[in-house]
Amino acid sequence: MSALARLDRALRRAEGWGALALLAAIVALVAAASVARALGAPIIWSVEVAQLLFVWLCILAADLAMQRDRHFGLSFLVDALSPRAARRLAILNHAVLAILLAFLLVHAWRNTILMHPRLIGATQMHGSWLHGSMVAGFALMLRTMLTNLWRLAAAPAEAPAPSSALPARDAS
Repeated sequence: MSALARLDRALRRAEGWGALALLAAIVALVAAASVARALGAPIIWSVEVAQLLFVWLCILAADLAMQRDRHFGLSFLVDALSPRAARRLAILNHAVLAILLAFLLVHAWRNTILMHPRLIGATQMHGSWLHGSMVAGFALMLRTMLTNLWRLAAAPAEAPAPSSALPARDAS
């Protein structure tokens, strides 16, 4: 296994564990806030922190879905094509999406910088913590899209597409 493949595997594993940790933190925070409110001592910052954690969880979940080719898609056009034409269409689709993600990444970075001075609610945390999730998400999705594009392009020409042209991934 190459160093790049090991790095990709480690990053995917870290994303999965990160998503699980965020989900656990959200559940724990909502439970604690519910109990505190029932006892008459509400945690005023709990909603803001839970929203922040949820945004980051959504970003990680979107990339994890893209890695496993489980994101929403329509395949009726691809199903009507020959395997070779479907593979070419998948390569074109991945390339267009990679360009779009790179464009969005640049503008998400600019937006994060602009939002840093904005303070959010009771926590008074900088807005860049929230908007930075888009930078991280677009960067992760761009990495995933380029990895998938590389695998599609390296697959044999007669291999079916789109997802079956990608090598099977381990469950980790």
